[in-house]
Amino acid sequence: MVAALQHDYKTAPISEQSRVMLDYVVKLTKDATQCSRADHDALRAVGFDDRGILQITLIASWFNYINRVADALGVGRPG
Repeated sequence: MVAALQHDYKTAPISEQSRVMLDYVVKLTKDATQCSRADHDALRAVGFDDRGILQITLIASWFNYINRVADALGVGRPG
């Protein structure tokens, strides 16, 4: 499962709910200004409520933020 997700989550054996969530997270990561009501409606259609959508958005945004901070400071890179 992990290898399939690393290769391409779109072809990995995951639920439609997980796939829609990951589509949203990828979009948020690449350009959050492109996220729209249609994306939120798609999340709702697979079972997420407003609180779930907020949690997905906050968690993905936090990971994006902290990774950028670490990258900027060279964390984990050889000196």
